[in-house]
Amino acid sequence: MTDKRVSDEHVSGTVPETGPDQLESGDEVAALQAERDELFDRLQRLAAEFDNFRKRNARENAALTARANERLVKELIPILDDLGRALEAAAEHEEAKLEEGVRLVHRALSDLLTKEGLAEIKTDGKFDPHVHEALLSQPSEEDEGAVIEVVQKGYKLGDKVLRPARVVVAAPPIHEA
Repeated sequence: MTDKRVSDEHVSGTVPETGPDQLESGDEVAALQAERDELFDRLQRLAAEFDNFRKRNARENAALTARANERLVKELIPILDDLGRALEAAAEHEEAKLEEGVRLVHRALSDLLTKEGLAEIKTDGKFDPHVHEALLSQPSEEDEGAVIEVVQKGYKLGDKVLRPARVVVAAPPIHEA
């Protein structure tokens, strides 16, 4: 009887015997923990890769912007030289050379900006609020809403309006009674 009591009772500090059901659930827990650890490791690696990608992309964008600015500035240098020559002519009071120099600078700058995609906004015809800014309307014999005067030219770069054309728009004529 004492033997039976000892075998039926658990001795404190020892692990109770586990049956087949308990053994499978222990393996499942270990497998799930291993899978969790693996997924956590993959998640950390993915987060590090994304952080590296973000930093690399920021560096590449900064380098691209610097190269674009460098190219534009390089193309503006000859125009700066032309403007310097025009100023030298002005210092010598050679008005004809000054005017010619300023025209040369204007043409060179205009050609460069056109090559880069800058286009003047057309102002002939009807007022378009997307590309024109009406400064005032003035009674005129022209059709109502027609652009009758350009105060300041407007420009587009591709499809984007950089500066709207500032215009005077025709209003209906005033009829005296």
